[in-house]
Amino acid sequence: MRREIPLIITAVVGIVFVVQYFIPHTPFNRFQELFSDWFFIIAACAIWLGALNLLKLSIISIQKKRRDWQYAVIIVVSWFTMAIAGILGGRDFQTPGTGFTWLYDNIYTPLSATMFAILAFFVASASYRAFRARNIQATLLLVAGFLVMMGRVLFDDLLFGSIGEEGIKPLSEISDFIMNYPNLAGQRAIMIGIALGTVSTALRIILGIERSYLGGGD
Repeated sequence: MRREIPLIITAVVGIVFVVQYFIPHTPFNRFQELFSDWFFIIAACAIWLGALNLLKLSIISIQKKRRDWQYAVIIVVSWFTMAIAGILGGRDFQTPGTGFTWLYDNIYTPLSATMFAILAFFVASASYRAFRARNIQATLLLVAGFLVMMGRVLFDDLLFGSIGEEGIKPLSEISDFIMNYPNLAGQRAIMIGIALGTVSTALRIILGIERSYLGGGD
């Protein structure tokens, strides 16, 4: 029963969500709203479980002096600092001026911006490796990326602005053509593949074929 009950719940919820798109009337629309509320409740509980699990693993890492355990100390201190600030703030802990919002706006937000800024260097490194003209495909990618970049940064004004003829922007037109036709066609093909993969995976889960979410592959 430990496996059958989750399989039954998953199948019923999945079927209801599929049917309500084709029959958006009572009682299916009410079931969809009810299940959505339960999803939010389960998600809130999952966030707490994830936070507590992170705290547990960090404490174990500190106790056993594992590799880079110093970072675990920062995690534990930050965890308790934010938790205490939120508890002391009461129900209005998210209102401006509280300790929680001050920590969030002045520490968490700048750190998040820093992490996203660091990603730019990884993107630049990946772009350098991908755009190296080692074969025909990489050469086409390099040329397309160069033309799109030139068209996006308004190089037309610098190169053709002295001609005196208004509206001449060949690089921008080439960039728009690449983005609106070859790029859009590739995106649509990828989205169709993702949609087909999502549908097939959802059917496997609803029918009980895919059971990895139960903790095993069988």
